[in-house]
Amino acid sequence: MERFWEQKYLSEMTRAEWEALCDGCGKCCLVKLQDEETADIVYTNVACSQLDEKTCRCKNYEKRFRVEPDCINLASLDHEQLLMMPPSCAYRRLAEGKSLPDWHPLISNDELSTKRAGQSVSGKIVYGEFSITELEDYVVNWPLELHFENLS
Repeated sequence: MERFWEQKYLSEMTRAEWEALCDGCGKCCLVKLQDEETADIVYTNVACSQLDEKTCRCKNYEKRFRVEPDCINLASLDHEQLLMMPPSCAYRRLAEGKSLPDWHPLISNDELSTKRAGQSVSGKIVYGEFSITELEDYVVNWPLELHFENLS
């Protein structure tokens, strides 16, 4: 796959290209809270029960929408919804006209580069069923933090 992400819009990508864009960070699998008045979104470190913390991949990827009805279907998100993804998300970055970071597996040719760069949820999450009030105790900022100069 010759740097297809630089030659196509997201809407023009094949399924294989779309899937290859995922850096395996697992941040989209974190429970998010949205303020009803401001529409601001905050992330928690509570993960979907289907997320494998070691691989940062879904345990039931092909059945994910049946197993977890609240799972985000990134392929169906419009431009505005993509902008609610974390700033490191390849889909969001491309929607904003930005490049992929050097730690992205498509750039590094290393499927573990996201984890090595500290951009995955590995070692940072908890699982469980929590009420909205309890979830507020798990709000974190790290999914939004960027530590790489080329992410501007």
